Amino acid sequence: MRKKRPDFILLFTILALVLSGLIMILSASSIKAEQLFSNSYYFFNNQLKYLVVAVIISLIIYKFKYEKLKNLAAYLLLIALGFLILVLIPGVGRMAGGSRRWLPLGPISFQPSEFAKFTLVIYLAAYIAKNKEQMKKFKEGILPPIIVIALIAFLILMEPDLGTAVTLSAVAAAMIFVGGIKISLFLILGVSATLISFAAIFSEAYRRERLLTFLNPWQDPLDSGYHIIQSLLALGSGGLFGVGAGNSHQKFLYLPEPGTDFIFAVLGEEFGLIGTLFVISLYFVLTWRGLRIAARVDDPFASMLAVGITSMIVIQALINMAVVTSLMPVTGITLPLISYGGSSLVINLTALALLLNISCYVKG
Repeated sequence: MRKKRPDFILLFTILALVLSGLIMILSASSIKAEQLFSNSYYFFNNQLKYLVVAVIISLIIYKFKYEKLKNLAAYLLLIALGFLILVLIPGVGRMAGGSRRWLPLGPISFQPSEFAKFTLVIYLAAYIAKNKEQMKKFKEGILPPIIVIALIAFLILMEPDLGTAVTLSAVAAAMIFVGGIKISLFLILGVSATLISFAAIFSEAYRRERLLTFLNPWQDPLDSGYHIIQSLLALGSGGLFGVGAGNSHQKFLYLPEPGTDFIFAVLGEEFGLIGTLFVISLYFVLTWRGLRIAARVDDPFASMLAVGITSMIVIQALINMAVVTSLMPVTGITLPLISYGGSSLVINLTALALLLNISCYVKG
């Protein structure tokens, strides 16, 4: 099929999310940046630098023949596994916040888990497209990708980063479900994954504490319940229209991680319910256009890529917003295209550029 114009609704939605993110990072991270670096624009300037890199890579990916990724899938997966192993080695991976999640590359660092999510999507899309008729079987069909998913999730869990491991597993589950797995087998795998997740939670004291805090944050408002209480105060203070851009009170070191994990709370405080609904609607449009592309493209590989990329962005957004609104325990998952974070921005924009690439081949 001849290449057409990209999905402009999707393109403008992505641009709106990126612009919203820059505005929120400029506001939400300014006080923390001033305290840490004596430069209130530190995080904002860094995000701009990563955005330039992301745009350059995205333009290359948009022009790239996506079909070639099918043959590169296994190699990309091996590279991702190599990075995940390297980051666990003391002296190689960089520690921050009690986790070894970053690999230093000269003056910058990146998170191998972000790259692993994207490469897993590519691998699963290639595998499902090639083995469509086998997906209802266990040993011949679903077992190989389950082993790969489990291995990647285990390595990420070793960092430790349970939130990303759960997010990655959820994205993989969405792709496998769409790929044609038997419902009974899917339910068995879902129950097994849930039990493993609870085992991981109760194996560490701080994870148990997060779960108990989620059930009753007011039990310890000055310690374990502090994060979520400050988040709810920010959202509640915003009301319908918010306190105004840049006027957040919670970003003055009351709200932990205002520019990353809890940036949605600052958004709610400054722009109110209207602002949060606007961002939610952007993710809704992204979901609609992504699934529309998946349904209308003829190539099974491209279709599964569209499902995976859409799921990767939207599931992460749903988890972040659920945490901020106290519908889930704190996980440390950022808001895609909105939160501060170079690795996340580069990977997510690259993935969405690939989705725009695929949109050029839809029917009708």
